[in-house]
Amino acid sequence: MSVRELVVLGTGSQVPTRTRNHNGYLLRWDGEGLLFDPGEGTQRQMLFAGVAASSITRICLTHFHGDHCLGVPGVVQRLSLDGVRHPVIAHFPESGAEYFARLRHASVFHETAELVESPVSGPGVIATGGFGHLVARRLEHPVESFGYQLVEPDTHRMLPERLTALGLHGPSVGRLRREGAIEVGGRRVELAEVSEPRRGQRFAFVMDTRLCDGVFELAEGADLLVIESTFLSADAALAAEYGHLTAAQAGRVAAECGVRKLVLSHFSQRYADPGLFRVEAAEAFGGEIVVAEDVSRVPVPVRSPGRARPDSRGDEARITHVGDMRR
Repeated sequence: MSVRELVVLGTGSQVPTRTRNHNGYLLRWDGEGLLFDPGEGTQRQMLFAGVAASSITRICLTHFHGDHCLGVPGVVQRLSLDGVRHPVIAHFPESGAEYFARLRHASVFHETAELVESPVSGPGVIATGGFGHLVARRLEHPVESFGYQLVEPDTHRMLPERLTALGLHGPSVGRLRREGAIEVGGRRVELAEVSEPRRGQRFAFVMDTRLCDGVFELAEGADLLVIESTFLSADAALAAEYGHLTAAQAGRVAAECGVRKLVLSHFSQRYADPGLFRVEAAEAFGGEIVVAEDVSRVPVPVRSPGRARPDSRGDEARITHVGDMRR
């Protein structure tokens, strides 16, 4: 059975607290395990969360501030210590390649695992596979930063009663899926007659950034959006100065982009009551909001049956659309 869930390993920002470790998020997506922004202590948080190193297939860094990358040495060494046999792909801003090299070889160890570096040089699709497309978009932070989006293509769900009525079964159903239409008993049957659209799911990961087009592009149509909400609105000036979002801004993004479930994280240690982040985000967003906690699990919402993606004009049209909304 496939599993799609977010395992939250850490939710703090620059300074960890007694209850919040530095960042760390593992997206379990069927057979993939994408580890985003492993901050200091991630290896230990994985132990607490019951996450094995063998479950990691990709490491995705948004930028090279310490709370988003200082866990890399421990994770990389753990891959070899545990004898992980499959390749692990590492995505990170190409401008920080020197930092990644230092992190990867931070100390002496016997390297047996295969870690494949795949730097991100600009926006666009950076990987494809059974999961669909992994997309990177530029964010606005004092250092170069990218957010990530996982996009599963739309497909079709076959309708058994219509297949039976038209005498379709076995290999002919597979042919119909592949070819889009087949002849049955002298009649041409189109795929649309015996199926309904099945919307592909989307996941978005947005860390350290001011509001910018990239934020909206990543969040557009996301079933699950993980987004920083470092500050509350009372400190919006600080957020803008240091390149961060407020909880209210995160809620606005979710509302304008049709997000289904919003996960707030990357909280400043200055705030004692995490419930305030939910309150501010909810002023703009009426959907499900999760205030992330360390060592918790957040399921990806179940697939919406029988609905294609509302905007089918293609990525370029969607990007223009969300940019217009932001302005």
